[in-house]
Amino acid sequence: MFQPQLQGQTATALTGRGPNMDPVQGVVPSLRSVSWPGIKTSRLRLRQWRQAASGLAIGTDLATDLGAGIGTLSWWAGLLACFGLCTAALSLATMVPPLPMAGHAPLTPSQIEALQPQFLAPLARGGRTGAVTRPNPALVVPLAETPERPRLEVSARITRGRGLGETLRRAGLSREDVSAVEALIRPVINPSSLTSGTAIDIVLGRRESRSAPRPLENLGFRAAFDLRLVIARSAEAGDSPLILKRIPIKIDATPLRITGLVGRSLQRALSSAGIPSAQSKEFLGAMGYVIDMQRGVGKADRFDIILEQDKAETGEIRFGHVLYGAITRPGKAPVEIGRFAANGSGGDYFRPDGESARKGLMRTPVDGARLTSSFGMRFHPLLSYSRMHQGVDFGARHGTPIYAAAAGKAEFVGAHGGHGNYIRLAHNKGLKTAYAHMSRFAIKRGQQVSQGQVIGYVGSTGVSTGPHLHYEVWLNGKAVNPMKLKFIGGSQLSGTDMARFSSDMNRLRALAITGGTPAPAKLRPTTRPGRRPAA
Repeated sequence: MFQPQLQGQTATALTGRGPNMDPVQGVVPSLRSVSWPGIKTSRLRLRQWRQAASGLAIGTDLATDLGAGIGTLSWWAGLLACFGLCTAALSLATMVPPLPMAGHAPLTPSQIEALQPQFLAPLARGGRTGAVTRPNPALVVPLAETPERPRLEVSARITRGRGLGETLRRAGLSREDVSAVEALIRPVINPSSLTSGTAIDIVLGRRESRSAPRPLENLGFRAAFDLRLVIARSAEAGDSPLILKRIPIKIDATPLRITGLVGRSLQRALSSAGIPSAQSKEFLGAMGYVIDMQRGVGKADRFDIILEQDKAETGEIRFGHVLYGAITRPGKAPVEIGRFAANGSGGDYFRPDGESARKGLMRTPVDGARLTSSFGMRFHPLLSYSRMHQGVDFGARHGTPIYAAAAGKAEFVGAHGGHGNYIRLAHNKGLKTAYAHMSRFAIKRGQQVSQGQVIGYVGSTGVSTGPHLHYEVWLNGKAVNPMKLKFIGGSQLSGTDMARFSSDMNRLRALAITGGTPAPAKLRPTTRPGRRPAA
């Protein structure tokens, strides 16, 4: 920094000499060796200038601290020195001539397009990466026709009303290849038995001309749940260029066991547990023969169901029949049924003692219903007087299927006064059942029906307050309470069949649970803090 008040002793300290020493020798020692005419005169002038500068308090340091001593003589001297230096620098800058440089012509549009790949710009504004090579018209040879792919992969699917042969022809196969494929797979599976939705993977090869169909190189589809068929073209196949290969698929047939709490609705509980609708319907229908689904099942009861399940190594899952079903009630014996195929039959449900579950009448001829009115005298809500109610009412949604309570013949189908749409079935031994207030019919008069067959749908026709089923049972011309009927009969397992059935039931009971909700834990009674349990 510039010190305006420079004393003699300070100068002495800076030059390293006493007050009478030559300042030039102290500042520039190399001047001693210089001798030329008039050097003494120059030294004298320099000494005089230093003395005059000391009198102005400028000294030899031109860096003035303009933040200290504002307004003093030394401060003004430093400000003038600063302005002087700035003015000199600007004057010298204007005297510097510009450097000569050759100018460039502006880029043409073609040059800009060629340089565009090197520009840094977003893709939204035309930025590109990599150089673009323009085709040389002199080297381009036009093709006579567009070249085809050497191999063509096609995926086809069998749809309703369109069999295997038509599906393959629509995919591009020739009639000869279609006939050869059908002939190869016919000993394994009937081509017409392939279900709708079966996917077919097809690979077509190179053809000789555009007018000819492509030859088949490879074809594969799922012929069964545990079998895949592949047809491939081989040059070493002899007379037939196509060969068939069977690829078995490993299956895990471990049954699926699911248990859970009944809650407010058994049908809803089965659906929430992930049981498919077909198996849920089969379970409810089979259990309907052995337990009253309206009054015999409570919210605290638990259901137990075991299903046939096949797991393929490719990931697909297939469900079959209900093998075992049970309703566990607190404080009561569980109600169990099991499926068993006796004497080569298709299979039926039996109780643990070997008695057939399908005997007598179905307890509840409609699924997901609730008992809304019992048998006996009651006050009619629409007629406003008491009269005999000759059946029971089940409330259900409009359109819910209604099942035949037992096998028989449709004796009456049509309108029946206050009953609305009405069906009466005649069974053996003077037993008849009637179904009223239907929305529509599913059978005709005189038609034979089997137990559990859909005969109509829930409605609200006739004198009715809402969708429900009015169900009546007549025995020897007299109306009886359907909920109190007890029947004896049905098939009974014995001998080796009974032994096999008991073994199957024990094996199913020991099967591990793989799904559902856990049983509620039994909690020990607790006491409040600070209190002792009562003695």
